[in-house]
Amino acid sequence: MEKLTISEEQAMQVIWQAGEGNVKTFLERMEAPLPPYTTLASTVKNLEKKGYLNSRLVGNTYVYRPTISEEEYKKKFMNHFIQDYFNNSYKAMVNFFVEQKQLSRDELKEILDLIEGKDIKRENKLK
Repeated sequence: MEKLTISEEQAMQVIWQAGEGNVKTFLERMEAPLPPYTTLASTVKNLEKKGYLNSRLVGNTYVYRPTISEEEYKKKFMNHFIQDYFNNSYKAMVNFFVEQKQLSRDELKEILDLIEGKDIKRENKLK
C-alpha cells in the first residue's frame, strides 16, 4: 500500500467520514479552501489506482467507497512513522514529545493509566 500525499489524506478523511459518495458529495463535505472539482476528481482517481477506493457506476456517476478503514490506515502509518523517525522505539517517540513540551505530566499519567488498564473516564466521573 502506497503512502498517501497530504491532499490524498485530506480527501480520505472526508471519504471515511462520508462512508461512500461521489466527488461532488466529498467536495461538499470539505472545509475551505476547497480544491477545484477537477483536482479532487483526480485525487479520488489516484486513490482508486492506489487501492484505497473502489468505485461503481450508478447512472452516469461513479460512487466511491473506501477499501481500507481509517483505523487500518492509522495503524499502518503510525508503525512506519515510529520506524522511520524513532528507530522503532515508542519510548523515544514519547521522550521526543516530552522534550518538545507536547505532553504534560497529566497526559503522561493518563498514558500510564491506559497501559495499566485503568478506566480513566470512570475515575474522572467519580471526582
